[in-house]
Amino acid sequence: MPRLPALTIVATPGRRRAAIDLAQEAERRGFAGVYTPSFFDGLAFCEALALSTTDLRFGTSIANIYTRHPSEYAATAALIHELSGGRFVFGVGVSHGPVHQYLGVTPGRPLRDMREFVAGLRGGTTGGTGMATPGPLPPVVLATLRERMVTLASEVGDGAVWANGARSHMAASLAHLRPEQRTGDGFFIGNMIPTCISDDRDAAANVLRRTLLSYVQLPNYQNYWIEAGYGEEMEAIRAAIAEGDTGRIPELMSERWLKDVTLYGSAAEVREGIAAWYGAGVTTPILVPSATSGGQFQAIQQVFDALA
Repeated sequence: MPRLPALTIVATPGRRRAAIDLAQEAERRGFAGVYTPSFFDGLAFCEALALSTTDLRFGTSIANIYTRHPSEYAATAALIHELSGGRFVFGVGVSHGPVHQYLGVTPGRPLRDMREFVAGLRGGTTGGTGMATPGPLPPVVLATLRERMVTLASEVGDGAVWANGARSHMAASLAHLRPEQRTGDGFFIGNMIPTCISDDRDAAANVLRRTLLSYVQLPNYQNYWIEAGYGEEMEAIRAAIAEGDTGRIPELMSERWLKDVTLYGSAAEVREGIAAWYGAGVTTPILVPSATSGGQFQAIQQVFDALA
């Protein structure tokens, strides 16, 4: 049986127990893990997974470093690490401008902030503050896009995770890790991949264009995709934004670009795409399922069926 990827599951209000059931089903089917974003307190969901699963690897992808003090994060992460028997992966990141504005956060320089956060996180386990130490920490995985954050992950982290990475550019990105880290043994290498399974490829592609609409308007993502070889698309999108013509953005998200950063189409095409992501050096592909009709639960069931 081919290697199964990991999944993103969000514990949405009113369906949190059902989300745990989904995670347990993923465990029974042999998926590589379940990773949850920061929506609706992803860390709390991870604590529930620690107590409701036995072998499943799981984690945050990602927790926003600006929403809690590092020592508070250390206490919670150490608790989940202990309860899970070492199955928890603590993925952290600097998030994005619109999130900072919503939270009223004024971030500094991302690289400096991340370096200081990881140091503070680990400092919370030394007892240097006079507070009780929370215990050993789980692996700390840094959300990355471009060279300098990948290099920082190599220096201070236990792994690197992308979201919407370009498969054709992954070899160049992974070159900034040390050779022993690129094997994935003891160093987490993940990428969150928007996924839509449907025999109606155009409908699936349109779903994913809507999914990525907010990302292509973020300067940090635009810069990453330009670096990855999609300068024409990103410059056209920037021009549309400048002209106030954001309704035109989906048509500027080329099929060439979409096929490089997502998985869509028939079950067979998605299976081939997962294998290609493994071949690109991503040791933990994390599918982020959407459906042409229905919500998260229907989309994940489609993944279960396609990879059964």
